[in-house]
Amino acid sequence: MQDTPARRRRKSPRSALALTAAATLLTTGLLSWPGSQRAEAAPATFTHPGVTVSSAQLDFARSKVLAGAQPWKSAYDQMMASKYASLSRTPQPRAVVECGSYSNPNYGCTDEREDAIAAYTDALAWYITRDERYAKKAIELMDAWSAVLQDHTNSNAPLQTGWAGSSWPKAAEIIKYTYTGTWANSGRFATMLRNVYLPEIINGSNSNGNWELSMMEAAVGISVFLEDKASYDTAMAKFRSRTAAYVYLASDGDLPKTVPSQNLNTRDKIVSYWQGQSTFVTGLTQETCRDFTHTGYGISAISHVAETSRIQGQDLYGTDVGERLRQALGFQSKYELGTAVPSWLCGGSVNRGLGPVTEVGYNALHNRLGIAMTNTQALTEQNRPAGSNNLFVAWETLTHGDNPS
Repeated sequence: MQDTPARRRRKSPRSALALTAAATLLTTGLLSWPGSQRAEAAPATFTHPGVTVSSAQLDFARSKVLAGAQPWKSAYDQMMASKYASLSRTPQPRAVVECGSYSNPNYGCTDEREDAIAAYTDALAWYITRDERYAKKAIELMDAWSAVLQDHTNSNAPLQTGWAGSSWPKAAEIIKYTYTGTWANSGRFATMLRNVYLPEIINGSNSNGNWELSMMEAAVGISVFLEDKASYDTAMAKFRSRTAAYVYLASDGDLPKTVPSQNLNTRDKIVSYWQGQSTFVTGLTQETCRDFTHTGYGISAISHVAETSRIQGQDLYGTDVGERLRQALGFQSKYELGTAVPSWLCGGSVNRGLGPVTEVGYNALHNRLGIAMTNTQALTEQNRPAGSNNLFVAWETLTHGDNPS
């Protein structure tokens, strides 16, 4: 079975309070439903570090690693053995990163994404070990790119900018707000995010939904680092609308919700956009029948934005975002684990390969809110330690695995 309401455990008092608080916020208008343009998402004061992972989460992970506890120690060892943690890594910046469809051409695309993941990896390594060589390596990588990068071009430019732009602020937040040394060029790095990344992603995309979700993940994270409330609100509104159009719930009606700018105004158009799938069931995503890998990108971005929003004081897990994330994780996990695919779903065949994308959502919904997620739990535990997808996801068993903070 997928993760359904009937499989919920009794909520803890803290969980009940969280859901009650969310309901109160919805009633008073301090939370808004998808598609709303109410500019009330940004906090009065931003929390740092506050992009996907918080100080409390970092402290929890560090304590577990230092105690040799599992699965965090094996997750840490995996990270430190990866190419991203190498102190001999040489950054490969370029002025113009050109990325075409299916990475053709690939002029700096892989280098940029992987240098950004490496900077985040080094920032995590710094936090856990307090070895300043890792902080300095993260700074070296960020400085190298901020000194050179001017633009992203070709058809995949928005997606590339979203992927790299999701990792950079995670690294920058940890270094700027926890490193005890100096980062002289942090202002230049902020300028790069503001002038090179944000304009490329903030207006969204009408491509497959994982594009806009990743772009909004980057926009939200960059807005936190820049403390840019207007961009944060813009990105969050687009994120809410796209999430509702990416994961189907039976409560949506006979057809999935749509993003108005795409003019998906007939059933035939919607079915075509949903990869030819004409039977809509709770937990199905717009890309399920394309392949699970791209679906995983979308699910991951939803969880990352929800996690950042929670750290910044607005808990989306108690809204439709949390419900869509829960159902998407459960539905995809069920078939990723090998359940036979019925003939009405994707013509009776799916392309598996969800990726290391379940830890953040599973931790938030199962561990914090007490929701039973049988299939998601099985897949998450089977895949530990979760590594990197080499695009924008990295080391989430370490940072979010069974993390109560």
